[in-house]
Amino acid sequence: MSCCLVYGYGNPGRQDDGLGILLAERWESWAVKHGIDHIDFEFNYQLNIEDAHTISQYEIVIFADASVEDIEDIKLAKVEPTNRTEFTMHAMYPGFILHLCQSLYNASPNTYLLSMKAFEFEFNEEISAGAQRNLDMAFDMAIELFSMPKVSEVMASLQSSALLR
Repeated sequence: MSCCLVYGYGNPGRQDDGLGILLAERWESWAVKHGIDHIDFEFNYQLNIEDAHTISQYEIVIFADASVEDIEDIKLAKVEPTNRTEFTMHAMYPGFILHLCQSLYNASPNTYLLSMKAFEFEFNEEISAGAQRNLDMAFDMAIELFSMPKVSEVMASLQSSALLR
C-alpha cells in the first residue's frame, strides 16, 4: 500500500476550476518519471461519499482544488473532520469526507487541502495566467514536500511547511 494519496478535483472544462486535477496530473507525471512509488493519485470532478473508503487506505491524503477564497496564491491547510454538508449534497468538502472515513472505517489519515487561487471560470480549458502561476508554485511546493521516500519524512516535511496554515 502506498502511504500517500493526492486527490485532485475540479472541472477542467471551466478554466481555473480544473487546477486540482491539473496539479495532480502534473505531480503524477513527475512521480512516475522519478520512480516515486509511495504516492497514489485520484482525479474527479467533485468529491463523493465513496471517497471516504478510498482515503481510509492511506496515512496521508492531500486534496488539491481551485479556490475562490481570499488567499494570496496557494494555501496548505490541515483538514479537520466536519459533518457539514450542503442542502443539495452536490458539494462535498474534504472535512466531510474525513468525517465519514472516521465514522465508517475507523480510520484517520493525516489530511490536508492544497488550495490554489483561481480567477476565471468560463467554459474553456485554458487556465488564466494567474492560475498558471499558482499551479507552478503549488507543483514546486509539492515536489519539495513529497520527494522523501518514507512516510515519517513526508509527515515531518508537511508539518514543518511554511505554507501550512
